[in-house]
Amino acid sequence: MLRVGDLQRSIDFYTKSMGMQLLRTTDRPEQKYSLAFVGYEDESQQAVIELTYNYGVSGYELGTAYGHIALGVDDIHGLCARVRAAGGIVSREAGPVKGGTTIIAFVQDPDGYKIELIEHA
Repeated sequence: MLRVGDLQRSIDFYTKSMGMQLLRTTDRPEQKYSLAFVGYEDESQQAVIELTYNYGVSGYELGTAYGHIALGVDDIHGLCARVRAAGGIVSREAGPVKGGTTIIAFVQDPDGYKIELIEHA
């Protein structure tokens, strides 16, 4: 689960830039939060990301315990180009991991969460 400052902005990033699907949303006005679940496939098939917007909170400190999430992708160069074209940040261009041959890249979502992209072999 990631806490986000603008739910629609985050949904747009994960669906339009990252190519995920919006699987479902839930609004809980009594509890003052909204949820959106995004993923490449339904959660019965793969893990998904839960985005949580707490009413009235526009940003969070990411903390020192959080590192990044990692996602396997088919076309790492194309995905980096889509993120960049949508105004997103590619903080590490696609290339081999140090000391290896696996191709990785890093991007950031609108709230500053780091996402490692790992190209499927």
